[in-house]
Amino acid sequence: MKKAEATRLTILEKAFELIYANGYQTTSIDDIIATTHVTKGAFFYHFKNKDEMGISIIEELLKPTLSSSFITPLQTGDDPLTAIYQLMHYLLLEDEFLKVEYGCPAANLTQEMTSWNAGFNTALNDLIQQWVQTMMDALERGKLSGRVGKHTDARQVTLFVMSGYWGIRNFGKLEKSKAVYTTYLNELKNYLETLR
Repeated sequence: MKKAEATRLTILEKAFELIYANGYQTTSIDDIIATTHVTKGAFFYHFKNKDEMGISIIEELLKPTLSSSFITPLQTGDDPLTAIYQLMHYLLLEDEFLKVEYGCPAANLTQEMTSWNAGFNTALNDLIQQWVQTMMDALERGKLSGRVGKHTDARQVTLFVMSGYWGIRNFGKLEKSKAVYTTYLNELKNYLETLR
């Protein structure tokens, strides 16, 4: 990796850490520069402004993470209901990237930015729709294989499961504890079993 590429990646990674912990709007370019130890000129060499950098975080950091952590597990295996449960269990209790005290980075940015920034809205919607479509596709495959009831509405189930995930992340953030996740996972398991 060339020096300029490495500098750009460092800015994105350190900015993401600050934004994830403190929020997008409260994180300033000066905060990012102080953390990355790059000059203001170097920051503006790579990004026209903070919003361009924020969208780059979504495109270059969150999307690849989503693909490996959220998408791939739903594309393999022949039992999508078990895969959905295992994915949620992993994301909530095992994934070291996602911090209970900070919630879900995509959900945080959605709540904070999409109502007033079209670029964020587009990038985050693309990110989430990829997850939605993958979960729906897995459920449809499960219907074909007989592992999911044939009358199951894949979109309805997907939106319900994802809404629960985003909501329980917020409860975890408020309580600063993963204990609340167990309640969600227990009920999720019960719900998914009704779809067989």
